[in-house]
Amino acid sequence: MLKSMHKNVACAIVFLLIIASCSGCIMPEIKTMPTSTPAPTASPATATPTMTPIPVGEIAPPAQSTEIIKRHYEWKYDGTTWTLDLSIPEALYEHYRNKPRPTTTDYSVYVTDPYDDHYLETLAEKFEEIANTQKYDRYEEACFVLSFVQDLPYATDDITTPFDEYPRYPIETLVDMTGDCEDTSILAAALLDMIGYDIVLIELPNHMALGIAGGEEFYGTYYLDNGTEYFYAETTGAGWEIGVIPDEHKYTSAILHHLISKPILTHSWNATRTRTIFTDTITLVVRVENVGTALATNAKVVAGFDAGDGKWYNPEESSAFDLDINEYANATLTLNTPRNKYTRLVIYILYDGQVVDKSTSVWFQT
Repeated sequence: MLKSMHKNVACAIVFLLIIASCSGCIMPEIKTMPTSTPAPTASPATATPTMTPIPVGEIAPPAQSTEIIKRHYEWKYDGTTWTLDLSIPEALYEHYRNKPRPTTTDYSVYVTDPYDDHYLETLAEKFEEIANTQKYDRYEEACFVLSFVQDLPYATDDITTPFDEYPRYPIETLVDMTGDCEDTSILAAALLDMIGYDIVLIELPNHMALGIAGGEEFYGTYYLDNGTEYFYAETTGAGWEIGVIPDEHKYTSAILHHLISKPILTHSWNATRTRTIFTDTITLVVRVENVGTALATNAKVVAGFDAGDGKWYNPEESSAFDLDINEYANATLTLNTPRNKYTRLVIYILYDGQVVDKSTSVWFQT
């Protein structure tokens, strides 16, 4: 829920030239298997278990919860059927069901939200306990957790929700027992992050997957980011091995989203045009909201009229302001309308000098 806090942000007349960039766009690479090293098992289902598995167990809700949601899961890994029974606090599920969906493709915000940390940590510990009992190495442990998520039935948002696009928080996916690529990637990322893996979310055109920082036992397709190899992990459909990427994504650049608490700024706006014999102005009120999981400092609004070729007519910039988590601010800018131009309003939201959100009006004649 939004805090009932408003900030009036004063206008400034300084214009800052902004160059937008696509940070983090990288192409995948391949790490091949040495001929002297045995390859990982081709399919998790064909491996021979080292011992009779035990159920992951039941996770009880916090003592203060009176209503719980029961869920039972069965999936295959290491040649064996595994079972998991969860008791999920209904209040926790309803908290996330009623939480607004951030208007961002940086789905790390769904992983780093702290409200479900205790529950997910308890679940992750159960997976880790089984991995230790089975003497899984880091590769096998990651495959074990992924096999649980991969077995969840795939369903698009327009079938399972009233929305065309509805990213789920991990608790929602556990209760709903279904989801699409971003839902299962978010859940897998949250669990593996709790266990201690270095994880990124891989944003591809119309798809979301997982990147797992691997050691010597990891092979296949990976993305190199600041010297770290993040191996591709598909979360939709059983049997996908780490490092195996679907053909349609092999030669596609991606954006990697690290699982760190960060501010995510979104905005909405309305405009009023005032014309007199001597003046023609547009008063623009921009509401900027921090839907992320960290404080935003030094945020600004820049707005003006599109002059083509990345240029502006009559731009204005707000003064800098800070936004805490779930906080918003209203910035009011007065723009002088250019005469006899076919143009449109352009609004940029800046954070640390980078454009993090933007919008435009329809084209119009002044």
